[in-house]
Amino acid sequence: MGVWHTVLQGGAISIAVALLLLAMSVASWVVILWKGWLLRRAVSDVQLSVAAFWQADHLDDAQQRLVRFDAQRLLLPLVQATRALEQSAPHTLAAAGDRSQQLTRVLRDALHAVLHRLQFGQTLLATVGSTAPFVGLLGTVWGIYHALTAIGADGAGFRIEQVSGPVGEALVMTAAGLAVAIPAVLAYNVLGRQIARIEADLEGFARDLRDLLAHQEPGA
Repeated sequence: MGVWHTVLQGGAISIAVALLLLAMSVASWVVILWKGWLLRRAVSDVQLSVAAFWQADHLDDAQQRLVRFDAQRLLLPLVQATRALEQSAPHTLAAAGDRSQQLTRVLRDALHAVLHRLQFGQTLLATVGSTAPFVGLLGTVWGIYHALTAIGADGAGFRIEQVSGPVGEALVMTAAGLAVAIPAVLAYNVLGRQIARIEADLEGFARDLRDLLAHQEPGA
């Protein structure tokens, strides 16, 4: 109750800092929970999808297997990009170069799009982790300044109890900033390692797929 009283007494800046920290915390936890669930499924889906793909008899069958196993649509866009290459108009830059170069280009573009989806939310976590402590510090500094100003305007003799309570409560803003930042930083690192693992699997699959299709005739 005392902390909220200090925040309210601190004026618009203290209230804005508290609301900003609350918004940063909610946003980061939404990303943490959502991405944690998504990447946990993605790791297993990629492993199952890769195994199912290479056990198929032909490319059409492999693509149908990905439709069933690749729930997060991480591998399927790569295969679809190579199939779309067969429908590219002749005598265009898209059809220029040998087949290996064409496959490299379309697989690179598709892989970048998939990785962009996997990286979604990482920038938010990094921003919250790096700025939340300073936002909390701003609230602390402003709370201390407001408390000292009120004591100075009181005109009474200085007593330690006059400043200890408000300053102690204002310091809670620093703790709040750290409480918002630490989970975001930890999640950024943990989720980043999971993304790097998935990225390595996708890059390996893209290389193998390119090597397979580079030696096949279009439409085979």
